[in-house]
Amino acid sequence: MPDNGSREERGQARQDVHDAPSAAQLVAAVRDFLADDVLPAVEGRVRFHTRVAINVLAMVEREIELGPEQAREHAGRLASLGVADDAELAAAIREGRLGDDGALTAALTQAVRAKLEVANPGYLRS
Repeated sequence: MPDNGSREERGQARQDVHDAPSAAQLVAAVRDFLADDVLPAVEGRVRFHTRVAINVLAMVEREIELGPEQAREHAGRLASLGVADDAELAAAIREGRLGDDGALTAALTQAVRAKLEVANPGYLRS
């Protein structure tokens, strides 16, 4: 497992109740094991499912690392639009209560980018 530096070095200083390794590090270790040890040794259906598992674990790792900050940023975007949550935002859009002065489009674009940062960051580079 590669050393990604301390949380402080990665800008993620926080008080943990649990000792190292963190949940993200554990997920990364399992992902690395599947990619480095299991994947080369299997083929066919098991190889396909191993690749799916590797991708899922990468998503979980990114969500653990990025999720809390993304949630805070999303809550701020929603508040700036005058809504409390995604359901209220959807209702406001459906009912035409939100004019688009660019703020709505920017908030939606940022929300989609945050989802892609977790689900598949490669889509943001293409």
